[in-house]
Amino acid sequence: MSDLLKWKKGACEAAKIASNLLLSMRQNFSVREKGLYDLVTDADTASQKVIYEHLKNLFPDHDFLGEEDGKGEEKDPGPNAPPTWIVDPIDGTTNYVHDLPLYAISIGLYYQGEMVVGVVHDPSRNEMFHAAKGLGAFVNDTPLKTSSITSLGKAMVTTGFPYNVRGMEHLFSWWKHFSHRSQAVRRIGSTALNLAYIASGRCDVFYAFDNHVWDVAGGIVLVNEAGGKITRVDGSPYCPFKPESLATNGQMHDLLVAEFQNGPQEG
Repeated sequence: MSDLLKWKKGACEAAKIASNLLLSMRQNFSVREKGLYDLVTDADTASQKVIYEHLKNLFPDHDFLGEEDGKGEEKDPGPNAPPTWIVDPIDGTTNYVHDLPLYAISIGLYYQGEMVVGVVHDPSRNEMFHAAKGLGAFVNDTPLKTSSITSLGKAMVTTGFPYNVRGMEHLFSWWKHFSHRSQAVRRIGSTALNLAYIASGRCDVFYAFDNHVWDVAGGIVLVNEAGGKITRVDGSPYCPFKPESLATNGQMHDLLVAEFQNGPQEG
């Protein structure tokens, strides 16, 4: 337990340092495309650098996997690897570029085959979502609990799309499906915030077919510790290194798995 608390504290510190940096760079950053519509800024690389330096100083024996490493590797380090920090220095870079205040720093710790610490910090609202396995989930000092919604018709559903949706038009079939069956569907542009909002009860369902491990790493423990559930969309056990994610408030999970097993329906 002491290690988990120490690791979480260090991740919160790193996220806060990075958040202050992002806010200070808001009016002074450069942008380029990594791929079609996939933006990266010098704020992303600067944020990742300060996170890496802080965590490396605190935990020199830990490994590090960041979105902006340039390696493009999302390989499971395995149960015998050292604790591995998985970082998205700005989850929601396009929002950051447009000054849309829906972006976050996401930091997760993967150890012995599972995520054990998760931190998501929203600089715009100064909200620190944090959790450690078995020790609960919080936003700042307030405990988190998922919603009590049990009906899809009363649910707020969130999702994420890839930057380039060409050839992936089936995603819009699911958008239409849930738009006809839920209270609302939202795409806010930050997977980390989507998962934090599931944990806090602001949203009830999140699904996506194309996540990267650094997108979800900070939010997995938040959802689990707040009483939610996360699997692949077919209900099989979750793996953060696979692209599919289905996260719910827990009470609706079987219902959502059934929706995906039946496929998108017209009307």
